[in-house]
Amino acid sequence: MERPTALISVWDKTGIEELAASLQSMGWTILSTGGTATRLRDSGIEVRDVSE
Repeated sequence: MERPTALISVWDKTGIEELAASLQSMGWTILSTGGTATRLRDSGIEVRDVSE
């Protein structure tokens, strides 16, 4: 079965760590870009950076 995937790329990053951590704990793969990916990774969340 394929894992669900979320693309998270936001300007206002308030609370984004909690959202991503919740999704990850439910088995979601997290994709993100630039500063959002860096912030999530710095918070210990596994994220695949999809920036060009």
